[in-house]
Amino acid sequence: MRVERELMRGAGPVAVLKLLESGEKYGYELVEALDHQSAGVLAMGQSTLYPMLYNLEAQGLVKATWRDSDAGRGRKYYALTGKGKKRLAADVAQWKSVVTALASLGVLSPQKSGAVS
Repeated sequence: MRVERELMRGAGPVAVLKLLESGEKYGYELVEALDHQSAGVLAMGQSTLYPMLYNLEAQGLVKATWRDSDAGRGRKYYALTGKGKKRLAADVAQWKSVVTALASLGVLSPQKSGAVS
């Protein structure tokens, strides 16, 4: 099941920042990771991802660097900035609060692992 546009507007940037937390990635790599790691729930096309990345870059949350790939073609790699790390931590805390609140309303059942990460 894919997330509706309004929910994705909030979840998408957090998901992208979270993926970049483990290291820099290029656009298509992010598209694939979002699809694979979220079992398709947070899947988005390049036409959605790139404007989001440009917005995150304009906010100073990510930085982009052009590099040649093995095939000789240039790729734009995105990395989390210090400001991006702070924003990610704040956003994760907010999402955890939302999940807790929804669970208290019976919308979600508590996870067996005990935490949302």
